[in-house]
Amino acid sequence: MTAPLSSSRYDLKSVRLPYLSGLPLRIMVWIIESPLGRLLIPQLFKSAGITWLRKQSFAEAPLYTPLYRSGRAAAPRQEGMPALPPEPAPGFNFSSTADYARAYREGLTDPEQTASRILDLIDASDRGQEPLRAITASYTEELLRQAQESAQRLREGRPRSIFEGVPVAVKEELDVVPYPTTVGTAFLGREAAVRDATVVARMRAAGALIIGKANMHEIGIGVTGLNPIHGTPRNPYAPGHYTGGSSSGPAAAVAAGLCPVAIGADGGGSIRIPSAFCGIVGLKPTFGRVSEIGAWPLCWSVAHVGPLAASVADAALAYGVMAGPDEKDPNTLHQPEVEWSGWDQFDLSDLTLGIYPEWFRHAQPAIVAACEAQIERFTALGARVVEIVLPDLEAARVAHTITIAAEMAQSMEADYRQNHRLHGRDVRLNLALARAMSARDYILAQRVRARLVRHLEHAFSKADLILSPATGITAPPILPSALKGGESDLTKLVEIMRFATPGNLAGVPAISFPAGYDPEGLPIGMQAMGPAWQEKKLLRLALAAERGLERRQPQRHFPILPVPEIASA
Repeated sequence: MTAPLSSSRYDLKSVRLPYLSGLPLRIMVWIIESPLGRLLIPQLFKSAGITWLRKQSFAEAPLYTPLYRSGRAAAPRQEGMPALPPEPAPGFNFSSTADYARAYREGLTDPEQTASRILDLIDASDRGQEPLRAITASYTEELLRQAQESAQRLREGRPRSIFEGVPVAVKEELDVVPYPTTVGTAFLGREAAVRDATVVARMRAAGALIIGKANMHEIGIGVTGLNPIHGTPRNPYAPGHYTGGSSSGPAAAVAAGLCPVAIGADGGGSIRIPSAFCGIVGLKPTFGRVSEIGAWPLCWSVAHVGPLAASVADAALAYGVMAGPDEKDPNTLHQPEVEWSGWDQFDLSDLTLGIYPEWFRHAQPAIVAACEAQIERFTALGARVVEIVLPDLEAARVAHTITIAAEMAQSMEADYRQNHRLHGRDVRLNLALARAMSARDYILAQRVRARLVRHLEHAFSKADLILSPATGITAPPILPSALKGGESDLTKLVEIMRFATPGNLAGVPAISFPAGYDPEGLPIGMQAMGPAWQEKKLLRLALAAERGLERRQPQRHFPILPVPEIASA
């Protein structure tokens, strides 16, 4: 027997907790890692909501993995690609996958020239007082070898797909031959990967140029993108601001024009948050839609691999390559076929969009205004908007925190005693707190997960998709004190993650897409969540949004293609 639906009272709150960096952070980490930590951790757990959750009662049985069965055996993997939109979006247009394909086939450039220019631009982007630090490793000989082979295939008229010769970056969390997988740390990845992650192998098989490894927030345990070890990536729209994380390097690489697509991973908004901060598109597919084989096992039950992309069409193309069953990953064997018919239709009269008003408006005024304006554009295209309720959001927030933190702590357990002091101080603090959580906390969190799934099922019975801002704030500034010694800012963390975590805990697909800019010119992202396997609807809605928004060029942008020729072609 399950509990009835909870009260509709909106219960998420903003928090005000101390900001720590420099000496105060060093002292806090020393205390938490010492026996004295037992005196302070209960107060921190109270501030984080963990003590409150322990006092709540949930009748649901624990749900340890949010798997959704399609009702039939997994369909064979399809190689089909979505139809491309006939016209570009207004405003600034990033070089797209289609632009590369056209440039190669019209003889305007070739993959070898592309590879050489990328190597030069990665080097150039890391010079100066505000280095981009998007790409942490790019092997010249390896990239040029790929480019030569791709150019040969094009000359012989046998491109593997539209991705032939298209540059793609890969987050440090995923295996790429012949690179080590550092996961953003100082001590992991001492040896090169011996095989590609499944998603990387699929992109290679489509002809993509894997340009190197992209930076990340260390072990993915933060969402600003801060990394004192490998350097903190800079936001191409505002180099003094964070990119968001943990897929910080992929977002920076795409927004800076180094590639139209990057492969990221999302355990708590880590694709959608940096996409929102950097003014690009990020898709977190349904749990089990994209293989996790070759991704570092950081957070088993909330982890998702997916694309960050310059445009919705780029995201759709990359998703089409990545998605599908993988016999090595049992979680992928429950999915239906990826289907594309009608994804590029701008008439939205068949869609009902759900809004939880109190949640939707719990963000900076400029974000709320931009997202409300986007709602109006959707209704002008025929969409119907209804109000919905998502109860127990505070319980879901805390349950996600417990789940991802506990799983990450267990993932790093084998290295903890010997290497934990090699982590950045923010990571050390978070891991020490995670290690203080109990098995009872983890099981309680999985009971909350089961309730959240039920609440979302109820909401999706009233609306096709659920809309919200992607983040509660735009990209925050990078404080100089954080660059070397790290920082702990739980106030900012809660604001950034407010809308992201339900999608991870429940395993439903979600997308972040550009919705405008704040008065400082910082990008604003909007999020849509859908029922399991409804990525096509998310991409379709994002495509409609893209056609109604005039995008702006980032401050730091490195064009690779011969843009004037492409524009006149």
